[in-house]
Amino acid sequence: MATINGPTLQINSFAVTSSSQPPRRLSAMGFPCTSSFLPPFCKLSSFLRLHSLPPMSLSHQPPPFSGNLSLTYRTAGGRRHSLTARASVESSRAASNASLVTVGSAMTVTLAVANRVLYKLALVPMKEYPFFLAQFITFGYVVIYFSILYIRYRSGIVTDEMIALPKWRFMVIGVLEALGVASGMASAAMLPGPAIPILNQSFLVWQLGFSTLLLGRKYSLNQIAGCLLVGLGVVVAVASGSDTSQMVSGIDFLWPAVMIASAAFQAGSSIIKEYIFIDAAKRLKGKSLDIFVVNSFGSGFQALFVLFFLPFLSNLKGIKFAELPLYLKSGAGCFLNIESNTAGCDGAPLLPLLYICTNMAFNIAVLNLVKTSSAVVASLAVTLSVPLSIFILSRPLPYLPEGASLSPFFLFGSVILVLGLVLYNIPQPTKQDPKLG
Repeated sequence: MATINGPTLQINSFAVTSSSQPPRRLSAMGFPCTSSFLPPFCKLSSFLRLHSLPPMSLSHQPPPFSGNLSLTYRTAGGRRHSLTARASVESSRAASNASLVTVGSAMTVTLAVANRVLYKLALVPMKEYPFFLAQFITFGYVVIYFSILYIRYRSGIVTDEMIALPKWRFMVIGVLEALGVASGMASAAMLPGPAIPILNQSFLVWQLGFSTLLLGRKYSLNQIAGCLLVGLGVVVAVASGSDTSQMVSGIDFLWPAVMIASAAFQAGSSIIKEYIFIDAAKRLKGKSLDIFVVNSFGSGFQALFVLFFLPFLSNLKGIKFAELPLYLKSGAGCFLNIESNTAGCDGAPLLPLLYICTNMAFNIAVLNLVKTSSAVVASLAVTLSVPLSIFILSRPLPYLPEGASLSPFFLFGSVILVLGLVLYNIPQPTKQDPKLG
């Protein structure tokens, strides 16, 4: 029987070498020290030392070995700490994004209200030239947006990869927005005023459908119900004081259908813009797409297709195409308020310029909200501005000294709208990740 007395052995590092097997890390009992199986001996503190080994009786002489013995162990807490840290970072990002959405929504609502009020004020001097104002904005924005885009490109904010994004998507946006303008103007000419904002509430329904179909989004029952309540609230608020039963009587069903189709075109355009931002994050490897890329190319294609529809649109406004150049010249004179025959253009160019600047800021805010949240959230923010704008416009304003009284139905509709927004934004319970438990 062989007895082995070992010299003083320090437990630091140990590697068993053999001519036939690769080095393996062993425990004192011969088991591999892995993270899945740790013998009690492997859990000893590394500062313990064995000054002598007790005599052992072995039936076979162990193979010779050389090297240093190391007993190390790993705890399973590393993975837990990693998952916890990752969850903390994700929750921090979610909170930061929620703050951005809240601030963006507040800015959008504020600018939307200012946009509606200033548009009404801008029409005081431009009441004979609303078509000129619309076309001036459509084509003027192309120059302004592309100028801003060029400056941001030269400063390095906009990259070549952003400019190289597929242009056919922006072309689709331009087509849809031009069709929305054409069909909206055609139907508005045949519909009574109070019916137009009511039919436009189909915009939210179209957005929910397109968002589910094109983006694969799923909406909870409270979000769907919230959107429907928002639309209902606007209908009640806008239709207050109107004879809703007779509102569309005697009107061909075609024109309400065309107005609803106009809302569908515009809703489709907003969803495609949201898709562009989502797809760009993948194409740009996580980089954020500059909103002026979308604004510039979208406005450019919209102006191009509006130009094709210009004879049709001018006829809808009672302007013969042959008389269009003279009309535009007179509109420019009233806008600048520089000609002698500009009676009734008091307030120009200040009021139209205020509206144009506010409208541009509003469009940028809406697109930024689409980028940080979704097209549906942006639409809800814009919808909230409708009763707020009506309330402000009912008060005496400069150039609009006569006020208007609001019926109790207006307040009732506004309450329904706010309840719909609250219902849509109720936080959903999230399932806890089992890996973090």
